[in-house]
Amino acid sequence: MKKLSLKSALLGAVFTTATLFSLAAQAETPPNVLVVAQSIDDAVSFDPAEGFELTTVQSFNSLYQRLVQPGREDATKIEPALAASWEPGSDGKSLTLTLAYAKFASGNPVRPEDVIFSFTRAVKLNKTPAFILNELGWTDKTVDSAITKVDDTHVKLTWTADVGPAFALAILTAPIASIVDEKTVAEHVANDDFGNGWLKSNSAGSGVFKIATYTPHEALVLEANTNAKEQPKLESVIIRNVPDAGARRLLIEQGDADIARGLGADQIDALKQKSGVKVLAVPSARSDYLLINSKANETLGNPAFWEAARYLVDYDGIANNLLRGQSQVHQAFLPAGFPGAVTDNPFKLDVEKAKTILADAGIKTPVTVQFPVFNDQPYLSIAQSLQSTFAQAGINLEIQPGVASDIYTKAREGKYEFTLRYWLPDYFDAHSNASAFAVNKDNSANTVARQAGWVIPEITTETLAAVKEQDATKRAVLYKALQEKLQKSSPYVFILQGSDQVVLSDKVKNYAQGLNADQVYYDRVEK
Repeated sequence: MKKLSLKSALLGAVFTTATLFSLAAQAETPPNVLVVAQSIDDAVSFDPAEGFELTTVQSFNSLYQRLVQPGREDATKIEPALAASWEPGSDGKSLTLTLAYAKFASGNPVRPEDVIFSFTRAVKLNKTPAFILNELGWTDKTVDSAITKVDDTHVKLTWTADVGPAFALAILTAPIASIVDEKTVAEHVANDDFGNGWLKSNSAGSGVFKIATYTPHEALVLEANTNAKEQPKLESVIIRNVPDAGARRLLIEQGDADIARGLGADQIDALKQKSGVKVLAVPSARSDYLLINSKANETLGNPAFWEAARYLVDYDGIANNLLRGQSQVHQAFLPAGFPGAVTDNPFKLDVEKAKTILADAGIKTPVTVQFPVFNDQPYLSIAQSLQSTFAQAGINLEIQPGVASDIYTKAREGKYEFTLRYWLPDYFDAHSNASAFAVNKDNSANTVARQAGWVIPEITTETLAAVKEQDATKRAVLYKALQEKLQKSSPYVFILQGSDQVVLSDKVKNYAQGLNADQVYYDRVEK
């Protein structure tokens, strides 16, 4: 009865703080429920047209399907999903896709109309990830005619951008390309918002799970979608918000959680010695970098400040001593493993050189810089290391810990000076990162460059030329040149490439996670 009562409470989503932490006394999770302990404070929206944070992106494979998907074992290979097959057009700028039979969680069948609705709403909403679909030339003025129904099982996509079908398919693997249930969403439209307000905390997909409840900063509860073509092994997945990494360690160690993410190096080392748990090391395409708001003031807009900042980071100390294998030094915007990635790391901690650069540029010190940072590890520890080394050159970083979702919002609005961020590719193609860091012609695109206040029409032109290049070898050369240019001078300081360490209970079987952020798979997990 005790176990049944606990399960009922979990599935009923009675998530007061007292309820959540009373679970610690149980020391056992229900057999058909997976309990995950991590921070979910970054979550802004579970609408795939808007969600662009780690927590939301990691959920989309469970909640939605796309027309095509990256391979689980090899993300460079594109596999069928809602589209059973596809045929490129002879014009090189179209695809006709054959839909497989599938149902949404509501029981409604997936139709060409849902595909049309999903893409047009994502473009017209124009939320943060919309720039991904914009790469095909889809805008609020063109998208209506770009996607058409051929018949009840076929849909045709066309685009005006000078890119080929292979790149278009890569775009279609991004989370923003998730297909939503038009009929269900239409019931929740308010003030012409395409149902965005409702989808922030609900789901309308054909994935193996659906959102049962979501309580911001407390928990996300997923339950099995009984209409999914392939049924998950578990009834529910509960992702609990546990902001403190030490508390996550305690939960996984005591058996009150089945999976724990975001643990520090000390906690990982300690758990490796414990029975009943195992540590899964997963290569990641995550890039950790410093983002400088070049429009915040004259000092931060000076390229000499950007250059000096590159010599005020203790790269080796952070990677080897602080993180101890959780990340590696990487100083370019393309992660290792992507074609054309630059793996040279030309910068080292050199305080005297940084001082000289600042003095030669007439930048007076001491200077105080506001430094909002995610209130989570390892970001706070990295921030403290940066605070120490920057102070040696007279730059006082004023650390301001905050909820990740708030920091994202401030950065997108340009209301920050200097911050530590991470970036994860949206699809397995070099342009996914290049379009974020090296595109901002006139501040009209939702890119990282725009958040940095860095207007770069010439570099934007070079980036767009690279994505158009069809020869793989020539294309890699173009991306290499772009990385080296931004590595030398830009309002970004690329520091690390991540390696995710996930702690699992010995009871957990068949958990899978891939190189890209969205490649988190709960569908085959058993306990």
